[in-house]
Amino acid sequence: MLVLIVANNPDLSGVWANHLERLGAMVTTVTSQEEATRILCEFEVGVIVLDLMLMNGSAIAVADYASYRQPDAKVVFVTSSTFFSDGSIFNHMPNACAYVKMQTPPEDIAAIVDHYGRV
Repeated sequence: MLVLIVANNPDLSGVWANHLERLGAMVTTVTSQEEATRILCEFEVGVIVLDLMLMNGSAIAVADYASYRQPDAKVVFVTSSTFFSDGSIFNHMPNACAYVKMQTPPEDIAAIVDHYGRV
C-alpha cells in the first residue's frame, strides 16, 4: 500500500513515515498541493495523511482532487487547529476517514492508516 503524507513539517512527516514503513507501507512525503496532485496522477494511493493546515491553505483542494482522481483513497486529516473540531469535515469530504490532532502519537497515526489502508 502506498501512503501519501502531505504536511508542512518534513521532520514530523519523516517520523510518521518511519512508523508506517515499520508496518510495511510504502510512503511518499510531500509539502505542497502541487506535489500531492502529481503523486495522485502517477501512483495509486491507499491512504493520504493530510495536514489540514497545509501552508498554502490547499488541504481541502488535495482531498477534493483525491476524491475525484482516486475515489477509493482514504484521507486521515491531521491538524493543530480546532477548525472542523465539530466533525463537519466528514460532511464536506467524502473520503475523510479520520480527524486527529497533530500531537497524536505517531504509532497511533500509523495504526489508523494501517486500519483504513487494508483492502
